[in-house]
Amino acid sequence: MSDFTTNFWSLYVAALTLLSIGACLLLLWITARKKIVSSGDNTTGHVWDGDLREMNNPMPRWWVWLFVATIVYSLLYLVAYPGLGGYKGELGWSTQREYQEEIEQANRQLAPLYAQFTARTPQELAGDAVAMGVGERLYMNNCAQCHGSDARGSKGFPNLADSEWIHGGAPVKNSESITLGRQGAMPAMAAAIGSSDDVRNVAHYVLSLSGSPHDSVRSQLGKPKFVACAACHGVDGKGNQALGAPNLTDDVWLHGWGEAAIISIINNGKTNQMPGQAGKLTEAQIHVLTGYIWGLSNPTAPVRP
Repeated sequence: MSDFTTNFWSLYVAALTLLSIGACLLLLWITARKKIVSSGDNTTGHVWDGDLREMNNPMPRWWVWLFVATIVYSLLYLVAYPGLGGYKGELGWSTQREYQEEIEQANRQLAPLYAQFTARTPQELAGDAVAMGVGERLYMNNCAQCHGSDARGSKGFPNLADSEWIHGGAPVKNSESITLGRQGAMPAMAAAIGSSDDVRNVAHYVLSLSGSPHDSVRSQLGKPKFVACAACHGVDGKGNQALGAPNLTDDVWLHGWGEAAIISIINNGKTNQMPGQAGKLTEAQIHVLTGYIWGLSNPTAPVRP
């Protein structure tokens, strides 16, 4: 209920819950007071299929008390546990708290496993088969959803297995990305470049930087206009890792290749976000994962048996 900005829905749920329990009590009370006049043979007078008669026997007592017990139990449950809107319950239980306790318990149990890796560098971990196996599990559970099971990424998600890095491929940069996440934002540049034809010319100039097929005439016309992009991508288009501005000369296209894709990014800008894992993984786990990620782009690292 914390996602709502007012107490209306919290009170609505609480009222609906209590009304439902009250309705059960009312139903029980009405049925207990209602008496059906039976005939001399103890039937209600209802007959089906010629000879099936409804008897007028009362509900078994144990059944009635079981119904009452469930109502009492539901009231006690609502006092002890959250169930009445924003009320947290006397026991203070929550799924988030239970999840955190389970995570903390798991981390305590796994601490001895990670302790053997903390004193070693990521480069050394990349050469350890055990560390790489642990790192692979961490990667599959936390990174593969975006970067793929083979770490080669997809459109909008960087390839972690090549040598091209937007923010740098050193272990310290990999650890920084995993820990804090990344926020990449390119503003729409169409207004700064000029007309739609100018934008198209710049797109062909960008294609020419990586040796991709392009219109050479438009490329030459777009070169002077590229100055609007040079503040981030550099005069030579090789990017700026400090800013997270991609290298435009390496023929790696994170958000799509071709004239149309480049024009779309120039006109509309692009925002990319990688969530930080600091609140989800321990420092030791991030250290091992850093070694695994570094090893993916440095496959020559020796692996010990």
